[in-house]
Amino acid sequence: MRFETLAPGKSMTQEARPAAPSRKKIPAPAMKSAGHSTTGPAFQQYQSAVQLVQHAKYDKALAAFEKLVSAAPPEILERCKMYISTCQRQLEQHNLAFNTPEERYDYAVSQLNTGFYDEAREQFNGVVVDDPKADYAYYGLAVLDSITGRPQDCLNNLATAIRLNPRNRLQARSDNDFQSMVDDPRFTELLYPEIP
Repeated sequence: MRFETLAPGKSMTQEARPAAPSRKKIPAPAMKSAGHSTTGPAFQQYQSAVQLVQHAKYDKALAAFEKLVSAAPPEILERCKMYISTCQRQLEQHNLAFNTPEERYDYAVSQLNTGFYDEAREQFNGVVVDDPKADYAYYGLAVLDSITGRPQDCLNNLATAIRLNPRNRLQARSDNDFQSMVDDPRFTELLYPEIP
């Protein structure tokens, strides 16, 4: 929120239009009330909760933000909600256990589809570490690279996926997730090697 500097002794409404001669001038209200002060208890609790997140104490941070959100001033309410979501996601990630690489891949795809690209990349890479012949994980990485603007990584991962399973070439030809790559001649050459 931006505050304009007023002439001494003027309120915001008086600055906009001159006061009537018979009106008494009223000073502008003080901007720092207890709920809006950056040194108030809500802001101090907020800062403490943020420090818990920075130290990866997500369970304690989640509890602090959930307690704070009911009484949070409007200036920090949205940030509190964002941190609650972040803490929940981090706690879910630490509780993950996959029985197969395919389960981990499915989770990675769900993270990709919801826009959690770093988490998706970590899980796709985990599948590759567990099973270096998992062509579908390389394909997932190629899609992720395309979406996040990493053309060289996209080409490398897609080439590996195709080498491990040539059917990935056919799938990539009709996959809209590679839209950012269609003008790259290297991508065309990878998908259509038979065309001179």
